This record gives sequence, structure tokens and C-alpha cells, in this order.
Amino acid sequence: MSKSTISTYELSRKFPTPDAAREYMELKRWNGQPVCPSCGVVEPIYKRPVAGFYRCPGCKLDFTVRTGTIMERSHIPLDKWLLTMYLLTTARKGISSLQLAKELGITQKSAWFLLQRIRQACGKKDDDDHNGFLCGIVEADEAYFGGKESNKHESLKLRMGRGAVGKIAVLGMRQRGGDVRGKVVSSTDAVTIQAEVAKAVEAGSILFTDEHGAYRGIEEFYHASVNHSAKEFVNGMAHTNGIESVWAVLKRGFYGTYHSFSGKHLQRYVDEFTFRLNEGNVKNHTMKRIDSLLGKSVGTRITYKQLVSSL
Repeated sequence: MSKSTISTYELSRKFPTPDAAREYMELKRWNGQPVCPSCGVVEPIYKRPVAGFYRCPGCKLDFTVRTGTIMERSHIPLDKWLLTMYLLTTARKGISSLQLAKELGITQKSAWFLLQRIRQACGKKDDDDHNGFLCGIVEADEAYFGGKESNKHESLKLRMGRGAVGKIAVLGMRQRGGDVRGKVVSSTDAVTIQAEVAKAVEAGSILFTDEHGAYRGIEEFYHASVNHSAKEFVNGMAHTNGIESVWAVLKRGFYGTYHSFSGKHLQRYVDEFTFRLNEGNVKNHTMKRIDSLLGKSVGTRITYKQLVSSL
């Protein structure tokens, strides 16, 4: 086995109990010295009679390592949280809530909620390495997600031809040799697309796209394109093969693992895949990827009510 990864069996040996997982999370979050998540008091923090519970002498808050994270108010043991992070980080095409429920011995509803909270953390924007501007050579392209007309009930068919009709657009950007960004967009017109590119790509970078008209006249970048409709896929250094490989993985997950993405939750699924791609370099040890996800879980929260409420 590669030195940069560990097996599920090794993970279970490393964290055999919820307390072992809790101690690891406390070490990664506080480096051995609990800090009040409300007022920031470091010492003296009082230990409560129950292991893992602390009280802040300043604001009198009782807290645990879960407080102020995606795990807050969750009754799922922390060793199962770590196992889920491991599975989501290492499964190239994702893991379904049905499969996760079987792996953890919990209900599918709980597994779905667990996965959605972790996906929420995957999309957290902070000052880590993977949240700055893309730069150098950047490829941009759009993909569309939604049900196939042939698979729909007769009453739900739009009958408006093939292509992007009735689907949701995602703009993807990939720095060559670097990170990936993915953003669900309401439109693929020039105003929307160019605004999103400007938010993610450093001015002065080289931007390669296909012939989509939304990129015409884009400023602040050197722009070159390939004409896919004319069967042109490479034009010197210009091509979009890198970002299209991202769509290949995402769509394999769409069709093979999840089968459908709700429009309301699509951004979280995109964040999951981009996080995995950005952290998936074989040089990064599995535990380092999990640590990155643990870091993003702090200061991130979403409730079940927020997830299931109507738009």
C-alpha cells in the first residue's frame, strides 16, 4: 500500500473508540489547550466531570470539541465522523447516504444529514492554500446537470430539444498544475460568467476556454479559445482538457453514485468533488486530507431545518 494512505482497517485501529477520535480532534483544533469557542479564553479552562466537556471561566459556556463546528448537536459518535471524512475524502466518485448508512450502522436520514454537513465544510472559504486566486494558465468551461429527457415521466418532459434545457449550469475553472473551482451559476451569459471568472482568477493570468460567446471580450486576462464545434480541441497551448477531466469525474459520481443532484444542494456536491480533487494529490497523506477537512469544519454550521426547507 502507498505510504501516503491508510486502509479502513488501519483507521479503525487508530481510532477504536469515540474518545480516541475526540482526543485527536482536540489535538488538531486546540493543540492540547482547549480554547473557548465563544470568547476565546485560553486559560484556565475548567474540565467538567464528563470527559471532553469544558467550562469557560469568562463567559461560563460549557463546550466540547464539537461546539462551533459542523458536528455541533450531533449524536453520532466522533469515531463515525472521522470514518465518514475518511470515506468521503478517499472515494473518488463519492459515497451515497445509503452506502454510508450501512457502513456506520445508522439510518439513511442520519447518513444524508452527516454527508451534507461535511459537504458544507468542503465549501468553506478561508485563508488556506486552496482558497486564493487561480493564476498562471487557467482553463474554464461549463457543465450542465439535470435529468435526461428520456428518463422523465411523460408529464415532466419539457420537449424543448436536447442540450442544456431544463438543466443547471456549473462553471468550472482549473489552474494547470493547481486547484479547481466550481460554481453553480444562474445563467451562462457573459455578465454572469465573466463576473465569476474575475472572482476566482488573478488578473493577468492566461485564460483558455472553448468558443462559448460568454467569454468574448473578457478583460484583465490573456484569452485564447478552441473551437469544439469545428472539431478543434487543441490550438497551440490552448485547450480545456484539464477542466473537462473534472467534469468526467463529477459526472461519473452523478450517474454512478448519486444518480441525481437536487438543484438546491448541487453546490455542496460540487464543493465535495472540488475539495477532493484539490486535496487528492498522492503526495498528501490521507490523514493530512482529513486534517484539512477538520480545519474547515470549525466555524461552519448548517441545521437539518435549513437543509430541508424550501428555497
